[in-house]
Amino acid sequence: MTPAELSAALRDVLLTARADGALPIDADQVPASVTVERPRQREHGDWASNVALQLAKKAGMAPRALADLLAARLTQVPGVASVDVAGPGFLNITLDTAAAGELARTILEAGAHYGRSDALAGQSVDLEFISANPTGPLHLGHTRWAAVGDALGRVLAAAGARVTREFYVNDLGVQMDRFGASIMAAAHGEPIPEDGYHGDYVADLATSIVAEQPDLLDLPREEQVAAFREAGYAHQLAAQKDVLGRFGTHFDVWYSERTLHTSGAVDRGFERLREQGHVFEADGAVWLRTTDFGDDKDRVLVKSDGSLTYFASDTAYYVDKRSRGHDVCIYLLGADHHGYVGRLKAVAACAGDDPEHNIEVLIGQLVNLLQGGEPVRMSKRAGTIITLADLIEWVGVDAARYSLTRASTDSPLTLDIDVITRKTNDNPVFYVQYAHARTANVSRNAESLGVRRADAFDPGLLDDASEAVLLGMLGEFPRVVAQAAELREPHRVARYLEELASAYHKWYDRCRVTPVGEEPVTDTHRTRLWLNDATRQVLANGLDLLGVSAPERM
Repeated sequence: MTPAELSAALRDVLLTARADGALPIDADQVPASVTVERPRQREHGDWASNVALQLAKKAGMAPRALADLLAARLTQVPGVASVDVAGPGFLNITLDTAAAGELARTILEAGAHYGRSDALAGQSVDLEFISANPTGPLHLGHTRWAAVGDALGRVLAAAGARVTREFYVNDLGVQMDRFGASIMAAAHGEPIPEDGYHGDYVADLATSIVAEQPDLLDLPREEQVAAFREAGYAHQLAAQKDVLGRFGTHFDVWYSERTLHTSGAVDRGFERLREQGHVFEADGAVWLRTTDFGDDKDRVLVKSDGSLTYFASDTAYYVDKRSRGHDVCIYLLGADHHGYVGRLKAVAACAGDDPEHNIEVLIGQLVNLLQGGEPVRMSKRAGTIITLADLIEWVGVDAARYSLTRASTDSPLTLDIDVITRKTNDNPVFYVQYAHARTANVSRNAESLGVRRADAFDPGLLDDASEAVLLGMLGEFPRVVAQAAELREPHRVARYLEELASAYHKWYDRCRVTPVGEEPVTDTHRTRLWLNDATRQVLANGLDLLGVSAPERM
């Protein structure tokens, strides 16, 4: 019996009790889904529910009296061994061994789909993250979102949402001109302008561009800036795509800020805002009255000289996203963008949307690196920043992605290179991956000794206490994934995998899948192989949601 099946059984008990008059509530007061969770203490049962506490007031009953009523009926459900009422009215539910063990079969039949749900079915989500200027390498700040943003996209999709991963290319404005001027100066062997881009990568770009297009140096000086800007832009964007691809992060849409203006999206955005009555003119400029929706000041869209503000692009971009059919627009922004939260929410409200539903802004805190107990601050090629390419070289994709994803983005993160590259159990990524490799090794050994799943499956034989704990952990996976999607917190998957790995290692130490010496192969061995392989499947599914590999040998 899975947690979902137990939840459905509890709801059926509620409906039956209401129908025969034992539970005096209206039909619409019966919850669409009854929550069941693992109790904190294993001796309290396999699953627990507080549904009696939730419905007692509506039913005009004491919580424990309602809990007693539900417990008596739930014990009649096939697969439920016992139900105890605890505290003010909690239901502690113990499944019979066979019903609990059936979960192993369920997992293996579902395969890669186990853990997926329709919790967010029908919802279209635009997930924008990184959105770096194409004027330099992706740095450590971008790296956190490269891992977390991609994992969040995977988790949202696993919960049934239609997800578009989007990268907004900031390819317009004065920074692009400074980038072009920096490359041109390097190409001529001249000092980089003080307000330009520094770092050896600029000289590398200049060398590559001149080798490809030597005639650029023959252009008039005033034309060279634009020529080097465009050539550098193409090189740098390609480099960003390449390093993200190596990191396992892929985007469905690379949205150019330039096309936002050339496509008419800015004009369409202004028209939408005017229709809602929030655009006004003052002091020769065009403004958006965002203070109506909690912003600390109104925002200028068009300056008095007729030029557009950067905020005008932000506004038009949001309207454009919504016009493409996205129900929810999620922005993942860096720690220096706290001020954007209120203004973007206000933009959604000015556009006639619900800022509590149609737009979400998540802020990620800074990442620091340690090596040998000392902060790491320098990149080989990018000057004073650490790049994504550096991180991949130093620790590898799996260690970087897992380490960046396992912590909540609400807090600053310090990664110790010495720890996350260590092949020991105090390194979380190694600990989880090793658990998967161990399940694969057990399967290989079982096959070599003639232990085959196809020969028997008797879930009633999974009666060791460690097996009940492991099955309980496996049953939690779909709920963890759905919750991670709903709360936008993929780190919950990583923390779950560490708990699952711990439960598996403890089970491995207590219960053998393969016979010892001349011991014959029994149905217990065969059934335990089902549990081993089910654990392997869930570990693989969870690691995949984080974009981390599931090695079969370590």
